Amino acid sequence: MSTHIVILGGGTAGTLTANRLRRMYDAGECRITVVDQDDDHVYQPGLLFLPFGLAQPRHLVRSRPHQLHAGIDYQRSRIDRVDLDARRVHFAVGGWVAYDVLVVATGARLLPEETEGLTGPGWGENVFTFYDLPGAMSLRHAVQRFRGGRVVVNVADLPLKCPVAPLEFAFLADWYFRRCGIRDRVQLTYATPLDAAFTKPVAAKALGGLLADKGIELVTEFTLGEVDGAGGRLVSYDEREVPFDLAVVVPLHGGAAYVDRSPGLGDELGFVPVDPHTLQHPGRPEVFAIGDAAGLPASKAGSVAHFEGETLTGNIARFLAGRPVEPSYDGHTNCFVETGFHKALLIDFNYDTEPLPGHFPAAVGLPLLKESYANHLGKLAFEWLYWHTLLPGRELPGIGAEMPEQGKTRSPA
Repeated sequence: MSTHIVILGGGTAGTLTANRLRRMYDAGECRITVVDQDDDHVYQPGLLFLPFGLAQPRHLVRSRPHQLHAGIDYQRSRIDRVDLDARRVHFAVGGWVAYDVLVVATGARLLPEETEGLTGPGWGENVFTFYDLPGAMSLRHAVQRFRGGRVVVNVADLPLKCPVAPLEFAFLADWYFRRCGIRDRVQLTYATPLDAAFTKPVAAKALGGLLADKGIELVTEFTLGEVDGAGGRLVSYDEREVPFDLAVVVPLHGGAAYVDRSPGLGDELGFVPVDPHTLQHPGRPEVFAIGDAAGLPASKAGSVAHFEGETLTGNIARFLAGRPVEPSYDGHTNCFVETGFHKALLIDFNYDTEPLPGHFPAAVGLPLLKESYANHLGKLAFEWLYWHTLLPGRELPGIGAEMPEQGKTRSPA
């Protein structure tokens, strides 16, 4: 009988994994099943642009099963739990599917209800998020109606999907209100639980400098404890307050709910612990995780899933062949940071190397840690690459999974 690989999640990570595996194995030797609870595949990077009228929702959503290569089964079901001992995935409406290899790719979910007051008075009125499609569309109407006051962009806590997106929102808000001619009537604030604008020192300095240049106030070490929508206040756990007229909050994130109902599968946040270099579960060698669902010290970004894909599919093949898996994933992350005015900044890093200045992917290439029109075009081009290269499981020409060292400028030791 053929091997059965079950992939939980039909988003970025699950889709590219299924398509890569289909290229490696024919249907006779390997059956591949993707499970998800709905058929809508959302291009999540586009959610950032919706509030500013720079994208339309109908262009961001496509059919999940239509993104899968021929010969891949698609099961539309809500997952109840995973029985690791029996190697079965149980569905909420009854029934189950058995697996020989399990790939967890169900991403991260938003948990706004975990923050006191966030979904209370003001939610959808003066308190919003752009991290899902309904929230981004509601925020779009609020931004269009806004005529002045204090706009606060707040990250509730870490980890979160696409860590640069909240910064991008602040930069685009500056651009948008300047274009509308009311920037002098808008106070912009960026509140983060970090001690700087970003996690890595060199990038934090560059991004913090951009905030300052654009007149955006930076509030650090602000971990959100309560939202007072009626009173227009964000309150941190140490009882500091940031007033607002319009709050754009990135809620707490956790893993998929079924992970909590599956003993031995996830950690306390619902993410799946895996070896950071092999992506294999430490206690269950037949279980792997990829993308936002994986409990890794890497950014939860689409590029990470793409770079992880090579390691993951290679290690699944090695596991099925009875060979040792290889620790080949280095934490490579690559992000375009839209900064407004048709410019963007590019960062490229991994577990051991922070974002550095220079060029990507080589000495002649896109500038790193520097605003440019070329990077803005790269940000826009990524949408086409996403649908036609990344999801189908193809390689990006000239860009490998391993972080390139060439082109980066390191400070003297």
